[in-house]
Amino acid sequence: MKRNRSCFVMSLLMMVFVTFSIIYVEARNKIHNKHKLHKPHKNSSNGHIRGGSSSPLPAPAPLPHYGPPPTQMGIFNVMCFGAKGNGISDDSMALRAAWNGACKVAGATVKIPAKLKFLIMPITLQGPCLPGLTLQIDGTLLAPPDASSWPKSSLFQWINFKWVQNLTIKGSGTVDGQGYNWWSSSESYDMQKSYYSKHIPDMKPTAIRFYASNYIIVRDIKIINSPLCHLKFDSSKGINVNNITISSPENSPNTDGIHLQNTQDVEIQHSDIGTGDDCVSIQTGCSNVHVHHINCGPGHGISLGGLGKDNSMACVSNIIVEDITMRNTLYGARIKTWQGGIGIVKNVSFSRIQVYDVSYPITIDQYYCDKHICKNQTGTVVISGVKFDQISGSYATQPVHLACSNSIPCTDVDLTDIQLRPSLTNRGFQQTLCWNSYGKSQGSLLPSSIDYCLRSGGGSIKRIARSRDHSLCY
Repeated sequence: MKRNRSCFVMSLLMMVFVTFSIIYVEARNKIHNKHKLHKPHKNSSNGHIRGGSSSPLPAPAPLPHYGPPPTQMGIFNVMCFGAKGNGISDDSMALRAAWNGACKVAGATVKIPAKLKFLIMPITLQGPCLPGLTLQIDGTLLAPPDASSWPKSSLFQWINFKWVQNLTIKGSGTVDGQGYNWWSSSESYDMQKSYYSKHIPDMKPTAIRFYASNYIIVRDIKIINSPLCHLKFDSSKGINVNNITISSPENSPNTDGIHLQNTQDVEIQHSDIGTGDDCVSIQTGCSNVHVHHINCGPGHGISLGGLGKDNSMACVSNIIVEDITMRNTLYGARIKTWQGGIGIVKNVSFSRIQVYDVSYPITIDQYYCDKHICKNQTGTVVISGVKFDQISGSYATQPVHLACSNSIPCTDVDLTDIQLRPSLTNRGFQQTLCWNSYGKSQGSLLPSSIDYCLRSGGGSIKRIARSRDHSLCY
């Protein structure tokens, strides 16, 4: 009863407002009709009013404004739209109704109240909406736990935001993808296979996806246990992610923390991300991305790619990754491309990265393959202008692994102030690998083999490479 009291008060205020408006309008109409029945007529000859005073009648009062019913400071609480908040009943329609109402009010807030759990089926929350919309998540949103029950038409994502502008998602709550049954069907997940394993689709949903949405802020919330990616931005711009926590088990497959594709002008900062895949994944079509002050681990580090799969074009530029801590990750700072792709990666900087027991802290891999065997191809995504600066700590397997294409080398690769020591638990390989990569090493370097890793020169190769694929991207 207590949690419904505010909704009752709000509804009562709405009823009073509506009742007053109806009485007011009816009274005004009666007065207006009365004056209309006894309206004096003008003398056709001199324009004077016959049968009454010549003073004009008072102007009628303006009609009251009609619009969305009043709420508490523009707050659309899902409990007022029929949500149960027990974690069992389907609250999807209540969330949609609250969203649709708030979407029509500038500066409105959709509220997910604290201490309650809301089961939400796959849903699309669509714009355009009036500016300043906020989704305040203080409770817990739960995805359907039975993977086999998901509609086949809704396997791409769970909560989808489409064509939304100027939206803020914030709060102290949790978005829980309940992905355990999805992972259990994968050979890479050690958990005992559940009853649902035989019925789980091959495609797995992303927890939160933004499509064609601009000027989005996501802050403070937790996103956990997504079946696939936790937070994805697709064909969007003006993104700010701040102070969020993303978490899933280390052996949960393909559970990227934040996934970017065809998205520009992004800042990801001051967040903790630990998953079974990349903490941050930057894909084709991304530019002007700044990732900083991130605690990453477990997972596969911060990656650009894989780019150029199935001979596709990939264009990535102006990426800054700095002030990062990585613990027990497979990779640290990584660029990975498929053979046969086209396009270019340029102006990428990884700096001030502290690694602890990271298998491969510094990686460029132009032979990326997620199968047992991949076809050898001569085409490649050109890589030029990559800086690895002030990367220090411990590695478990190999400190530097730069495997560039046989046909077109990597150029302008800088290794500066690298201090990497073998882990105490796994001595790994002291030797670095630099294959067909051009650039310069400088500053304090450990292990010393880094100083002999990169080839010098490469100016003519760089010109050929850039002329080959540069025009396709820019």
